[in-house]
Amino acid sequence: MSVAEAFNYKKVSATVDTAGVLSKQQLDALQQEGYQAVINLLPDDSQYALPEERACIEQQGLNYQYIPVDFNAPKQRDYSEFAAAMKALQGKKIIVHCAANYRVSAFYAIFAHRNLGWSEKEAREHIASLWSPAEHEPWDRFITQMLQDDVE
Repeated sequence: MSVAEAFNYKKVSATVDTAGVLSKQQLDALQQEGYQAVINLLPDDSQYALPEERACIEQQGLNYQYIPVDFNAPKQRDYSEFAAAMKALQGKKIIVHCAANYRVSAFYAIFAHRNLGWSEKEAREHIASLWSPAEHEPWDRFITQMLQDDVE
């Protein structure tokens, strides 16, 4: 099963794809599909997390960045760690995932707004294409604050 078949998969650039949870089969195929790195925002204690994810990815020789983001309490430091990872992996083919591509879409939209020239409208449209943060406090407030602040 291809990564492109993952829940809420979205290609956001030539080198960056985002998705919800990846299956064991999708993780096993990452190197074969040309990925060089994975950023995982899903905490290991989530019911959707795969306990062997890190080992599976590192066995393929891929870079693995684990940034557990509490869905009920996103923090600026989580985003800052994500932004640093995105910058460090620039130019590499990466997949960024969480449970449903909610955390990822928000963080990526904020990153694209701050670093890639996306307007606030484009950032919000990207997020809205996958979910409604207004239905999941504190995300609406967090996203609004992060789109207005320019501090990484």
